[in-house]
Amino acid sequence: MCTVTLFPNKCGYRLAMNRDEQLTRIAGLRPEIFTTDHRQVAHPREPGGGSWISVNDEGITLALINWYSIANRAPAPAVSRGQVILSVRHATSPDEVAAILAELPLRAMNPFRLIGVFPDRESVRQWQWNRQNLAELQHAWEPQQWISSGFDEPRAHDIRSQTFRAALRHPGAGDLAWLRTLHGSHTPQPGPFATCMHRSDAATVSYTEVEVLQRIAIINHCQGAPCCGMRQLDETISLPRQTQQWKDGDQLAQSEPRKGSIGSRAGLETRQ
Repeated sequence: MCTVTLFPNKCGYRLAMNRDEQLTRIAGLRPEIFTTDHRQVAHPREPGGGSWISVNDEGITLALINWYSIANRAPAPAVSRGQVILSVRHATSPDEVAAILAELPLRAMNPFRLIGVFPDRESVRQWQWNRQNLAELQHAWEPQQWISSGFDEPRAHDIRSQTFRAALRHPGAGDLAWLRTLHGSHTPQPGPFATCMHRSDAATVSYTEVEVLQRIAIINHCQGAPCCGMRQLDETISLPRQTQQWKDGDQLAQSEPRKGSIGSRAGLETRQ
């Protein structure tokens, strides 16, 4: 259960993701920097290792949401969909993502949608697995939203989409304050269909936002529901972008300090 909002701009894009989960699920961990396949990648993760969103040092964001409208379920024990992000997070092109996905044990995974944002190409891709076929869709380089809900996905999509379309008419549409307000919204009323979702058994449990500029990618993370006003913004991490297409006029849109922790991990991956 999640909501992903993308807002491209002349310098790159901004993207926000609400993660909605059962209240009994173990909380996710705040973002860290990892090095994998010679790329730096920043993302939050599950205690067991999986993830739902990542940004790499080319400014490419990949976000995964479940696809509850597809009733076909994988036989138990299913492979965690959180492994998808870990597998594709270093990719630098849609073709590379598609090639990696083709090698995964998809037959053992439940349905999902994977959103990829490729700023140098001004390309937005969506891969969707319905337990039978893996399809790839191309979307326009424009503001858009993806919605997932295990409660009533079609109705949640309709209601949250109405909130999104109304928010697009706001004069501040696309800035960070706008994204945070949208993802903390209880419109039209608190409950399962609001963008910031609350039920007796589930809720929005974290908020992650990515801001990609011409020379830097920034990930901010809030552990807890964004309706709390971002008072618990846990982590802000920046990655210098490894792109050859430098342009003049880069300016950071935020003045907060950018930081990351340093450490190591055995194997092909290094945590920084």
